[in-house]
Amino acid sequence: MAKVAFLGLGVMGYPMAGHLKSRGGHDVTVYNRTAAKADKWVAEHGGRAARTPAEAAEGQDFVFSCVGNDDDLRAVTMGPEGAFGAMKRGAIFIDNTTASAEVARELCDDARGRGLGFIDAPVSGGQAGAENGVLTVMCGGDEAIFEKAKPVIQSFARMVGLMGPAGAGQLTKMINQICIAGLVQGLSEGIHFGKKAGLDIEKVIEVISKGAAGSWQMENRHKTMNEGRYEFGFAVDWMRKDLGICLAEADRNGASLPVTALVDQFYKDVQGMGGSRWDTSSLLARLER
Repeated sequence: MAKVAFLGLGVMGYPMAGHLKSRGGHDVTVYNRTAAKADKWVAEHGGRAARTPAEAAEGQDFVFSCVGNDDDLRAVTMGPEGAFGAMKRGAIFIDNTTASAEVARELCDDARGRGLGFIDAPVSGGQAGAENGVLTVMCGGDEAIFEKAKPVIQSFARMVGLMGPAGAGQLTKMINQICIAGLVQGLSEGIHFGKKAGLDIEKVIEVISKGAAGSWQMENRHKTMNEGRYEFGFAVDWMRKDLGICLAEADRNGASLPVTALVDQFYKDVQGMGGSRWDTSSLLARLER
């Protein structure tokens, strides 16, 4: 059992912290910007709620975070009440936020200067994956630090991999989002085309999902897409944030992402339709408007 803090109890962090307590058996302290949510978590799971990131991090072996963006991440780590200033030497900070590779490297350097370990560890699997404890975790950092952190991360994961040095986890998550964006657009166009052609979409998917066109998106989202229901999983606003990170990194490294840039604009159209909180499969709604 380790002493663990978790900063950020959103739709992902809340169940992830729960698995650290129930499945991992760790002593867990939680922090959330809205204190009532941390109190609710403690009422459900036990442990302790802290009122600042620093209070949560003090004396812990591992500190996790899952917050909104780069600026939120800097605030909970290096801010006036941030975790880094309170963590003991040798403790490890594990960030599950989807953020830039740039901020991951920045935080790793700052943590190293304080005698702390740092792992950037964005996740894939969505809310359902977090609730079921079967997330895929893509890590960047030093191998020795990763090996210490891996058994704790496995409390909420089915796959944990070290992808390279600091920032490599975030870069891998960018690839994940690039691939998803193209898949969802292709699936949306396929369903749209099938409807226009007068085909039975369920019969079509039953056949093609067993061949080369098959994907997680097809298996798990085609039915709700066909029914025009978009209240499942990862929101359009979040996807646009992630694709923005991908496109900014591509500007830096010279990668060409024409399809990603196009799909990002399609998601902008969905936002304009009032679909900011619809899930990412709502690209079909844009075609059917």
